[in-house]
Amino acid sequence: MAKLWCFSGTPLLPSRNQFRRNHGVQRCSNTNMLKSMNTYASMNKESESETPQILKIVVTGVTELLRLFSPSFDQSSFEKQSDQFPISTVDDVLSIIKSDYDNAYFVTGNFTSSIYAENCIFEDPTIKFRGRELYARNLKLLVPFFDQASIILQKIEKDVDSDRNFVLASWKLRTNLKLPWRPLISIDGSTVYELNEDYRIVRHVESWNVSAVEAVFQIFSLNSGG
Repeated sequence: MAKLWCFSGTPLLPSRNQFRRNHGVQRCSNTNMLKSMNTYASMNKESESETPQILKIVVTGVTELLRLFSPSFDQSSFEKQSDQFPISTVDDVLSIIKSDYDNAYFVTGNFTSSIYAENCIFEDPTIKFRGRELYARNLKLLVPFFDQASIILQKIEKDVDSDRNFVLASWKLRTNLKLPWRPLISIDGSTVYELNEDYRIVRHVESWNVSAVEAVFQIFSLNSGG
């Protein structure tokens, strides 16, 4: 979730029989990857029209309010982190992304910012913005609200044949929120990471197995998952 992350619907990942194994990581053929990315682009456009504009405005507004009243952002720590982990291949990026998931980056707010371009675009069904620093700030805003949170990486894949480089990851997010009724947030999703020629992520686009409206509705549900 780019800030609770870009098109709604079933996570877009090619089927298992479209991949061949390479050192434990699944590799896509050029034809299948292009087909998948074209489908992804089409679904993304559809979801943008399906998400009510008023919902996007509300989410953006709430995010800005949280940012205003949140503790000051540790700029020096963020800049120091951004200088780490040099990368030169798609495999480098994939390994770091996998490590971030293994360290539950979304529920801790700690991720490897150096693999992102400074002006990377982040999207989910409820919000779209640009900038890795803003993404880091948004993650930190969410963390204090999580209770018994987990994000589990289910599968991670790379494109090694097409002109553009991509990494695709599917995941499960489960967490209660620290509200009086302790709502359960349960989302299965996938993220497409588009890389530039320097192997930096320039586009981070997330899909969910529920619509934006359904995801927000979970916040007001009395189901605590207990």
